[in-house]
Amino acid sequence: MPLISDPHGMQPLLDSVKLRELADCLNGGSTLEQLVERWSFNSTQDLLATSARSMQLEWLESEELEVGDHSLDGFPAKLIHRHTVFPIERGDGWLRLAVSNPFDFAAIDSVASALEVEVRPVMTTTETIQRLIKRHLGVGSETIDGLIALQRQQAGDVEMLEGIDPDSLEDAEEAQQASVVRLVNEILSEAIEARASDIHIESQEAGLKIRHRIDGVLQRQPTPPEMNQFRAAIISRLKIMAKMNIAEKRVPQDGRIKLRVSGREIDVRVSVIPMLHGESVVMRVLDKSNLKFSLKGIGMPDSVYDKFQKLIRLPHGIVLVTGPTGSGKTTTLYSALSEIKSEDIKIVTTEDPIEYQLEGINQIQVHTKVGLTFAACLRAILRHDPDVILVGEIRDLETAENATQASLTGHMVFSTLHTNDSAGAFMRLGDMGVEPFLVASTVEGVMAQRLVRVLCEECKEPYQPSQEDLPEDFPIEARANPDLMLYRPVGCECCRRTGYRGRIGIYELLVTNDEIRHLITQACTSDVIKQAAIRNGMETLRMDGWHKAIRGITTVDEVLRVTKAD
Repeated sequence: MPLISDPHGMQPLLDSVKLRELADCLNGGSTLEQLVERWSFNSTQDLLATSARSMQLEWLESEELEVGDHSLDGFPAKLIHRHTVFPIERGDGWLRLAVSNPFDFAAIDSVASALEVEVRPVMTTTETIQRLIKRHLGVGSETIDGLIALQRQQAGDVEMLEGIDPDSLEDAEEAQQASVVRLVNEILSEAIEARASDIHIESQEAGLKIRHRIDGVLQRQPTPPEMNQFRAAIISRLKIMAKMNIAEKRVPQDGRIKLRVSGREIDVRVSVIPMLHGESVVMRVLDKSNLKFSLKGIGMPDSVYDKFQKLIRLPHGIVLVTGPTGSGKTTTLYSALSEIKSEDIKIVTTEDPIEYQLEGINQIQVHTKVGLTFAACLRAILRHDPDVILVGEIRDLETAENATQASLTGHMVFSTLHTNDSAGAFMRLGDMGVEPFLVASTVEGVMAQRLVRVLCEECKEPYQPSQEDLPEDFPIEARANPDLMLYRPVGCECCRRTGYRGRIGIYELLVTNDEIRHLITQACTSDVIKQAAIRNGMETLRMDGWHKAIRGITTVDEVLRVTKAD
């Protein structure tokens, strides 16, 4: 791509490709000296001056920099040291800010949010800014590291952990205003504080609607009517943060944002889809600080835990976890891997997407567009001498056949399926085209699971149910107990008036013994297999749910909501 001529400068302007490369360099890639040599500039200062003109930013030589009398009034010193910026002039609602890296949007965002002003960046060299710091603040370089550490410990700030694409500069003017930046930060921090797993920002005819999915249930968030005027700017800001094309409003887009909120690292997966009344955004919040992958900690009963422990430690075979989207299947599998991982075992996973990064485990991200499917990954993984393989989901015959072959050749395979119960997994594999004898000889066990909300310990209320209040399949021994006490939700400040706080799993583990294998080989229905498993001691999802309700962990209504009668 040719360079763009610059009638006002000695050097030609940088095109978008070169600006992108310069951004990578300033954000931690190669050194400026390498670019100076490759692009035939006289010095790094010439390169930076030309880049400023290319982006239509003001360039200031060191001798031209004069700091206004009140520029530093109320300006947080930690921002100066954290981002190597300096305020040089201040007006009514605006601030001229000297920056050496115009692609460091975290710096501009932080200043705009802290002072609630429009930031007008001007470019200069890092050395010039450091001279201004020493002259006006008298702080040595040894103090800067301490201030950076202090800034990272500050609570309440939303800080982007990755830079923003420079291609979004032209279209992002409104989205980069201080008020919009602050508003989006508040939306994100409020959702994270509320323990939301998903944030829904929906464009409706009446205006903007924000809902949080907390403990698996969507809850509407009150928003002032004035927020509607910022609808386009809010969505554009989120698209910029997620490195999407903000000019494209006709097709769905996906992206990811890495944040640090109140000292916690947060991953946010962003999906934007055009709707009838404008674009709607859904963000999946992954809080790395709350990761606790433990089979004991996810509510598995002792009887199920003991059997599952034996399954995941088998030398070969397939263990499946089934359930609908959002039922905690990935958490169960990650917890299983965490239990068995060691220096003696090589574990490789293939996932779409990789939700959490696990130390000591090799993880592969599926890329369907380039042919890197689950099946293709599984074929490649077998050449890496693994002991344990996790396949994110068995979706088709090729993946299912590869998983069975991996099991037959001495590997332990974990995966997920979308079925209603554990017995349905065998029929589902058969429907895909896997031979029944292969299913019977490789699948060692199937775990079905759901998530139910946990009653808030601060406000849950005991009550004695009448016989009419109890479902027909409620355990007979509990129904016959005249002193039976159950609990119901009330609502308090601690649980945000919902009566529930957190979720826990209910489980159904089917272990394939000789009788079950014979039924699978005969291609029996899932109902027949389920009844055989119950005769052999399997507790169904519904049974586990009732036990948790009797223990006061959840409610009868929650069990009825997520399970069907056996």
